[in-house]
Amino acid sequence: MPKMKTNRGTAKRFKLTGTGKIKRKHAFANHILTKKSKKRKLKLSHFTTVDKTDEGNIKLLLTIGK
Repeated sequence: MPKMKTNRGTAKRFKLTGTGKIKRKHAFANHILTKKSKKRKLKLSHFTTVDKTDEGNIKLLLTIGK
């Protein structure tokens, strides 16, 4: 049986933490930044964790398994 391949798009968007959680970047931080407040842009620049309901699907794409 061949090896499972990692989904490259997923690998570029998500990182694993030491405790096994998945980090992701916030959406809405790429363009049309002039109308967004400084506080909002600062909050969008930080990483956050993926919701528990989505973790299984992302781990499957990263070939980590469930």
